[in-house]
Amino acid sequence: MPTEPEVIDARGLKCPLPVLKLEKKLEGLAKGSGLTVLATDPMAAIDIPLYCRQRGHACEASSEGEVLRFEIVAG
Repeated sequence: MPTEPEVIDARGLKCPLPVLKLEKKLEGLAKGSGLTVLATDPMAAIDIPLYCRQRGHACEASSEGEVLRFEIVAG
């Protein structure tokens, strides 16, 4: 039975903190593990997908009101 992905709550944090929190968490994740990032900084919509693309992680972005949600799978 799959486990729920871990959540990084970066709401209210300004760039580059959401990406730095993501980077630190990804260091300990096994390939194929899931992770969710919640952020409110508009720059995260650019920075998080770019970070993931450059490092081979899958990233799907969505928004819920002012909250950006990133579903990431470690590559």
